[in-house]
Amino acid sequence: MRAAVFREMSKPLAVETVADPTPGPNELILKVKNCGICGSDLHMTEPTSMMPLALGAIMGHEFAGEVVEVGKNIAHLWKPGDRAAGFPYICCGEHSPCLNFAGGAAMCGKGLGIGLGQSPGAYAEYVKIGASGGFRLPESVSFREGAMVEPLAVGLHAVDKARMPRGATVLVIGAGPVGLAVMLWAKFLGARHVIVSERAEERKKMAARFGATDAIDANQPLTPQVEKIAGQGPDIIFECVGAPGLINSAMMDAPRHSRIVIAGVCQQMDMIMPLMGVMKELELQFVLGYRPADFDYVISMIAADRIEAMPMITDVVSLDELPKAFEALRHPTHQCKVMLEN
Repeated sequence: MRAAVFREMSKPLAVETVADPTPGPNELILKVKNCGICGSDLHMTEPTSMMPLALGAIMGHEFAGEVVEVGKNIAHLWKPGDRAAGFPYICCGEHSPCLNFAGGAAMCGKGLGIGLGQSPGAYAEYVKIGASGGFRLPESVSFREGAMVEPLAVGLHAVDKARMPRGATVLVIGAGPVGLAVMLWAKFLGARHVIVSERAEERKKMAARFGATDAIDANQPLTPQVEKIAGQGPDIIFECVGAPGLINSAMMDAPRHSRIVIAGVCQQMDMIMPLMGVMKELELQFVLGYRPADFDYVISMIAADRIEAMPMITDVVSLDELPKAFEALRHPTHQCKVMLEN
């Protein structure tokens, strides 16, 4: 099969012919229809990354496709032609339900991440997934929408971990894909004010389509602007950028007794002023990924036309176009979610 392979740091991906994946007894092979580019992929290919990607790796963990091969132990569950969104983690397969999941977390302690250097991902024509990682797509849900399930699940999990009360005033820092997904679910699940802090004008416009009720000036103190809009400071601040200094900046801006949810992934050393957190009695909540239940919920909401994911997609590219599109995202202009389509 053909795939986009990471061969050298600071160099474009190389489209090459590599071996086709083969399924184990509890695994499926999907023909990749769509796969999104994630900011985490970009970070892992940069020299400053604390989690550098292994050379020769195939990325891509936001994907959907059609089943083409089925492992012998799961032939009664899946058949060629079935449509699925892929949960990007292959469980160990030793038990069902998995006994190696820690406290209901998304990842099996013995499993392999797909597209993050452990198991090859979906920047390719085919990808291998675990049977428990296949989430059936109703006919009413397109493959493009199926590939959006993963990033939307990230936002859903962040809002879930925020323990957001109905009627909350929410501030979202950053209107990239993660920030947009957070806005969508915050509004959907009952926030009264969803206020975005974002510098790029195009992303501010995008935010309005995903539930943002107001946008504020990222270059000015944030809480006074929120107070002017909502009559109070934010109950919850979502940091969705992952740049050094933003957690501390959010702590400085946060009102007393508020909660800061860190959904952006900073891969560099960072510093905070703990005294600020102590004096304000702030809560910091870090979040990672999602749970399988989040995938189910996102798919059901798309199928019921309760949410709309497609406006987040700004570019659709072929496998041959993927390396150039990937590099362009290091200095984005209009791009939000760039989608591979086979």
